[in-house]
Amino acid sequence: MTRELMPELTPALTTASAQKKIVIVGGVAGGMSAATRLRRLDEAAEIIVFERGAHVSFANCGLPYYVGGAIEKRDSLLLQTPQSLFERFRLDVRVKHEVIAIDREHRRVVVRDLLTGQTHSEHYDSLILAGGAQAREGVAGGEIPVRTLRTVEDVDFITAELTDAGPSARAVVIGGGFIGLEAVENLVRRGLNVTLVHRGAHPLSPLDAEMASPVLDALTLHGVDVRLGTSVTNLTSDGVQLSDGSTIEATLVIEASGVTPDTGLAADAGLTIGAAGGIAVDAFQRTNDPSIYAVGDGVEKIDAISNTATLVTMAGLANRHGRSAADAICGLAEPSTPALGTAIVGVFDLTIALVGWNERRLRAAGRPHRVVHTHPLSHAGYYPGAEQMALKLLIDSETDLILGAQIVGRDGVDKRIDVIATGMAGGLTASALSRLELAYAPQFGSAKDAVNLAGYVADNLRTGATRSIQWHELDAARANGAILVDVRSAGEFDRGSIPGAINLPLDEIRDRMGALPDAPLIVHCQVGQRGHTAARLLTQLGADVRNLDGGFKTWEAGLLSTRPTNLMKEKEHDRAIQ
Repeated sequence: MTRELMPELTPALTTASAQKKIVIVGGVAGGMSAATRLRRLDEAAEIIVFERGAHVSFANCGLPYYVGGAIEKRDSLLLQTPQSLFERFRLDVRVKHEVIAIDREHRRVVVRDLLTGQTHSEHYDSLILAGGAQAREGVAGGEIPVRTLRTVEDVDFITAELTDAGPSARAVVIGGGFIGLEAVENLVRRGLNVTLVHRGAHPLSPLDAEMASPVLDALTLHGVDVRLGTSVTNLTSDGVQLSDGSTIEATLVIEASGVTPDTGLAADAGLTIGAAGGIAVDAFQRTNDPSIYAVGDGVEKIDAISNTATLVTMAGLANRHGRSAADAICGLAEPSTPALGTAIVGVFDLTIALVGWNERRLRAAGRPHRVVHTHPLSHAGYYPGAEQMALKLLIDSETDLILGAQIVGRDGVDKRIDVIATGMAGGLTASALSRLELAYAPQFGSAKDAVNLAGYVADNLRTGATRSIQWHELDAARANGAILVDVRSAGEFDRGSIPGAINLPLDEIRDRMGALPDAPLIVHCQVGQRGHTAARLLTQLGADVRNLDGGFKTWEAGLLSTRPTNLMKEKEHDRAIQ
C-alpha cells in the first residue's frame, strides 16, 4: 500500500458553484456512507450510485438473525431504498446496474443494465469504488443448494428453501468464522440439525487456542456437529462428502469459508493492487489515479500494530472510509486512522470479542511480547448474576504498549473490549489500564474493573514483581526440572488438578515451606490471583518461582483446545454404540 502517492489536499469545502459529478460503484456500507456524506457537504454535486444487486443500504450484518427469527420483519433489514435516498439526499441510485469497465483517460465508466442487458457510459469527475468483497469460490454439484449469507437475495432463498423442507431440514455450514458461527447459531435456533465443517483446528481462527475452547463447548452444548480439521470435497445427491471420508445428509449448504477483495474492475483499469490483495489507497482513500477513490472490504488498510498493509472486512471501517473519501473529494481531507481490527460475535449465550493481534501471529512475526490471562467477573461477585469472563491481553515487552486482546464470556465482554480498543487507539500502555477511572456500581462492574485487573497484572510483569509462565510452556519447564505447586485448597485440588502437581494451599506455605523441593517452582491457583500472592511470598522466602498465568482454568482450556480430532472421534463412537 502506498500512502505517498498524492500531494496533500488543501482543506477547502466544495461550494455549490463548483458543480461536480461523482460516480459511486457499490451501494451498501462504504458506498452509501460516501454518498450521503457528499450530499451533506455539497448540495450542488451530481451523485450517481450504481449497485449490481437489487437492494442498497441494507443491514447485511443482520441477515443471519432474520434467518433465525430474532429479526422478524424482512423490511427491518432494508434501511433505505432508491426512492427514500432520492427524496432525502437527491441521490441518483440505480440498482441492478453493474459497472463493467473504467475508462480512466476519458473519466468514464461503462455500465450494464442487468435487467435489459443494455450498456451505456457515464462521465465522472470523481469515482469511488465500493464493490466490497466476494465469497471465495466454494463447492458445487449434486442436488444440494449452496448459498452464501451476504445478500437479501441469499436470505430470501434460504428461508424459502427451509420452509419447503419443513422440520426435517438439515444444514451444513462451511467455515467457522464470524459469519459461519452466526449462521450456525441462527439455523439451530430455527430448529435445524446443523453440522459445522471448519478447516482449522478450532472455530473462530483469530482466537488463540485456549480462548477458543469455550466456543467449541458452546457449539457442542447446543447440539452442533462440529467437524474440525476437515473440508468439503464434493456434493452429491447422497449428501456432503468430507475430506475425512464421511458423508453428511443435508438440505442446504451455507458457504461461509471467507471472502476475497473484489478487485477485478480496479485491476482491469490499471489501478494498483497491493501486496495484501486489496486495492491500494493512500491515507485519504485515493488510488494511484487521483480522480479515483476506493473504500470498503475490497481495499487495503494500514494495520495499527505493524504499520503495514492488511485486509480488514468490518462494516465500521467501510462506513468510516466512505466518509473519508467524501471529505477528500470536498477538500476536507483528514488521514485515515490505522485499523485495529476490533470485532465481536455472539455464539448462543457466549460473547467473543477481540482486537489487535493474537499470540500466534506475534510468535510467527518474532515480535517480543508478554501475555496476561485473567478470569474476572462481569460485575461485583456479591451482586446476583455475575458471570466469569476469560480475558487475554498481549503486550509489547519492550514498550508495554497493548498489541491485542481477546475476551470470551457472557455479560460485560463488549464494553471491556471497547475500553481496551480505545486505550490502544490512544496509545495507552498495558500498565496504564490499571489507572483508568471506570464507572462502578455493583450491578455494572467492580471497584477493580476487569480492565483494571488486567492492567495490574501487566504492571506486575513490567516491574518484575511477578514472573509468569504460559500454559503451553509448562511441559517444557517441568521437563527441565521445575516443580509444579498447586496452591488451591485441598478440596479444589481433589476436584481436578494438573497431573504431578504438589498441593500446598496458600495459607499453609509459611508453615510448610520446608516440604518443597530445592528446585525452580511454578505455582498456580484457579485463575492466577492466589498464584501471584504465593509467588510473591515464596520469592521473598528465597525461592526461584514463577506463576502459571491464568491458573488452572487457562491451563485446562489450553489442554481442551488440543482435543478436536479426538473429540469428534469420541462423538462418532458414542453415536455408533447408542
